[in-house]
Amino acid sequence: MSFCNLLEEWYLSVDRDLPWRKNKNPYSVWISEIILQQTRVAQGTAYYLKFIKSFPTVFDLANAKEELVLKLWQGLGYYSRARNLHYAAKYIVNELDGVFPSTYIDLLKLKGVGDYTASAVASICFNEQQAVVDGNVYRVLARYFGIATPINSAKGIKEFKILAQSLLETEDPGQYNQAIMDFGALKCKPQNPNCETCTLAGGCAALRSNSIAELPVKEKKIKIKKRYFNFIVLITEDYNTILTQRKGKGIWENLYQFPLIESIQSIGIDELVVIKEFQNLMEEDDISIQLFNTKDWVHKLSHQHLYTKFWVVRTKSSHSDLISINQINDYAVPRLVDRFVEVYEFEADAVS
Repeated sequence: MSFCNLLEEWYLSVDRDLPWRKNKNPYSVWISEIILQQTRVAQGTAYYLKFIKSFPTVFDLANAKEELVLKLWQGLGYYSRARNLHYAAKYIVNELDGVFPSTYIDLLKLKGVGDYTASAVASICFNEQQAVVDGNVYRVLARYFGIATPINSAKGIKEFKILAQSLLETEDPGQYNQAIMDFGALKCKPQNPNCETCTLAGGCAALRSNSIAELPVKEKKIKIKKRYFNFIVLITEDYNTILTQRKGKGIWENLYQFPLIESIQSIGIDELVVIKEFQNLMEEDDISIQLFNTKDWVHKLSHQHLYTKFWVVRTKSSHSDLISINQINDYAVPRLVDRFVEVYEFEADAVS
């Protein structure tokens, strides 16, 4: 039995129940694939259901306000995915009269859609012979065929795509693509895969050479940048605060946050109060400052780690851009800020 047929047979025996597999609607499959690009299925399923409930059609997504789209995405991270979804939905509605692209080539024209997503939607929804290559597929192919070419190198990306395409010997490419992705997620796992019961064990090169743990190979990661964030959580006597919207490119574009002062290292209160940005934020001298977290919260992004302090400042301030603290949850905020809102007892401040 061929590699392709073995995986399809295994897939049919597992019958994984996932909501986006209930039909072959390209809109819902596209949404699921974008969500799952950087998110595990266990976490992504709830977001998918919430997203589809709020935006059941591409027209609903296109007509939505960006702030609502980002709010529903809150907690998933990599917010450019949500912005690209919104942009692409508008393109489909305004430029394609609401008709979803039906070929790999046309799907690639959608903002935020690369080879993997275009291959997935084209094969699952339109039966096009396009092989998917994601992290799970890289792992299965690298181990089974004993390939040590780094999967994050230009050579590796090309080599694995050619191999994946050559293995696509089926009348149902969508089913096969889902089979190999599920196999990587459930059986050929990154750590401690159960090779003794593996459907592919008989032909696995990595198992024969005892190199399961070494494959797939990745080139050395880029250096992680450290950044030091100081959020100023203003609380007035009237139970108001300030949120500001991040503008420009970079992390958390268009999301809201407490006023932020970035420093070159972790700082204390004496260093904070002499910073011009802090002084400009304060409208009076009669304030009290308290550090909420004595130890920096470390928030890890793909290429940077954020060492974060939350400074709670109580004041009589009458800033023109104040909002009620009760309104915070109406705004799309980064997960780091949302975590603070979850654990800080704002209610206690309201009655104190």
